[in-house]
Amino acid sequence: MRFIPLSRLIYRLPQRDICGPLQSRALQTNSVPKDSLAKPRKYKIPQFYDPYGPRPPPSEKIIQLAERIGELSEEERGQIMPTLSERLNLPKLQPISTDGLDMGSEGGAAGPKVEEKKAEKTAFDVKLEKFDAAAKIKVIKEVRAFTSLGLKEAKDLVEKVPVVLKQGVTKEEANDIIEKIKAAGGVAVME
Repeated sequence: MRFIPLSRLIYRLPQRDICGPLQSRALQTNSVPKDSLAKPRKYKIPQFYDPYGPRPPPSEKIIQLAERIGELSEEERGQIMPTLSERLNLPKLQPISTDGLDMGSEGGAAGPKVEEKKAEKTAFDVKLEKFDAAAKIKVIKEVRAFTSLGLKEAKDLVEKVPVVLKQGVTKEEANDIIEKIKAAGGVAVME
């Protein structure tokens, strides 16, 4: 019975508009009033992030070396890296291939033209073009032999002529499959 007058008292207490209209300030023990006139905090953000932290200033010897390198001519500066890599036994850098990249009109003008060799194809597809109607069963048996399909799947595959029978096989394997299909009464080609 004492709880009801206490709840009425709490309800009638003056409340600031800190929390939403349906929330009771008395039930929120950890709420802190917000100052509506306060400006947001500004944090000092560095211009760039250095994961290694601040570095010590270079020694006098390094500063003198940098000044001497700056005084060298273009030709002499171009000889620094090959000489250093030879002296320090650094591994030689491999050229980066740009075959798949579009370098634009300026990419080809930078260096001498090199003859492009077409990469020899290593993976072939075997395609069944047609077969003799009388030799349909023999062709289905041959297709089952090298595709590991069931009888129904092999029959459906053969009836969809022209169809790719096997993909990504070597040249020798493709020629072997073509010969077997030819012997069974079908015509297959290598793509």
